[in-house]
Amino acid sequence: MLPIILFDGDCHFCNSNVQFIIKHDRVGYFHFASLQSEIGQSLLETYSIPSHVDSLVVINNKKAYVKSTAALQICRHLDGAWKCFFLFTIIPAPIRNLFYDIVAKNRYRLVRKKESCIIPSPEVRKRFLS
Repeated sequence: MLPIILFDGDCHFCNSNVQFIIKHDRVGYFHFASLQSEIGQSLLETYSIPSHVDSLVVINNKKAYVKSTAALQICRHLDGAWKCFFLFTIIPAPIRNLFYDIVAKNRYRLVRKKESCIIPSPEVRKRFLS
């Protein structure tokens, strides 16, 4: 199965993160689907993740990762020094998730709504599953 990132398609912060990941994942390792899509909902069900979860979800190697663990799994596969952030997995997830939850709670304030959307190239568009 392809490594898939599920993201909140209604969240501008999440969409900005997807653009960041695309920019720093030049080999095209990750594929994407919104949590609200049919594929996203199906994957949530398959991996027994509650449908009300609006966190980042990474599905890789038949495992689902959420919150800070998902973010660190992404860093692990990005270009350059971003890989170093994977070392934060030595911090227990409940502690990491406290910080993740603070950012998540304020995400609508962190990134302003954009007036226009980026039109992805056909190469990037293939990485979106829905």
